Amino acid sequence: MRAIFDDRQWRHDPKHFMANGAILPNPEQPARIDILRTGAQAAGCVFEAPADAGLGPIAAVHTAEYLSFLRHIYPRWQRIDGAGEEVIPNIHPANRSDGYPKSAVGQAGYHQADTACPIAEGTWEAAYWSAQSAITGADLVTGGERAAYVLSRPPGHHAFADLAGGFCFLNNSGIAAERLRAKGLRPAILDVDVHHGNGTQGMFYRRGDVLTVSIHADPERFYPFFWGHAQERGEADGMGANLNLPLRRKTDDAGYLKTLDTALDRITSFGADVVVVALGLDAFEGDPFQGLAVTTPGFARIGAAIAGLGVPTLFVQEGGYICDGLGDNLTSVLSGFQGA
Repeated sequence: MRAIFDDRQWRHDPKHFMANGAILPNPEQPARIDILRTGAQAAGCVFEAPADAGLGPIAAVHTAEYLSFLRHIYPRWQRIDGAGEEVIPNIHPANRSDGYPKSAVGQAGYHQADTACPIAEGTWEAAYWSAQSAITGADLVTGGERAAYVLSRPPGHHAFADLAGGFCFLNNSGIAAERLRAKGLRPAILDVDVHHGNGTQGMFYRRGDVLTVSIHADPERFYPFFWGHAQERGEADGMGANLNLPLRRKTDDAGYLKTLDTALDRITSFGADVVVVALGLDAFEGDPFQGLAVTTPGFARIGAAIAGLGVPTLFVQEGGYICDGLGDNLTSVLSGFQGA
């Protein structure tokens, strides 16, 4: 399987992460790259660098206002007397329709949903090349590849059209799906990350030309809390084109795979001719976030089930954090797919 990664993705090196009122080391560390790359290579992946398709495919799903913010906020932040080393918001608007301030502090609050997406010197460059990797992966699939793997880091599925959040800045899976749609395909996004893909849902919620399906730990007591509930089905043209399948905490392989069957049936009913898998590996029983309890062999069964759709498939890396088993889980899901 061909795989895509750019070395400039190393440049995002976040230091902080606030959880439950405590400032902790950020778990979305550059060291994930080597672990994931080794895991992909063990499944037979051969890595190559992406092409640069420019901002156009990114701006197809993200607003120009937001992209301008991401490109320029770090140097603006450094001009604030006494500012911290990373852009982290401390105030947020009540609604997206509230006033748009000129202040860097105010704009950070407008464009960053939480304190888990700090922006530092290398963040924009890393996010840009993470997105370009996803775009190149989409082009490989439209060019005839049965499947491809994209090591997108930083990840993307919590990023809305104009809002960063949850370690994510540019929505790599959404960008790839829109690239595929623009080339005449009918894409479905299948998000298997332990956290609901709220940014992806928001990006396509009023559209019926891209199906979004997410299997995740129930957000009633789990991040992202405000999105990912079963009753969220889409709006306007998108009614019925969004499917959320929340699971109770610690759901094991059997429960997960049964729910995956429901997700795959909806993708088939949508008539999808290509699938973007937002490949979170943090549903693993040993992941630091402890949401679900999928085993390493279980990931192989997930990969095999997805292969059963019989359509070109693009795997775009989302979550999965440093723990024993992270690389093995990637090997397992990709090998399970290819073996089927």
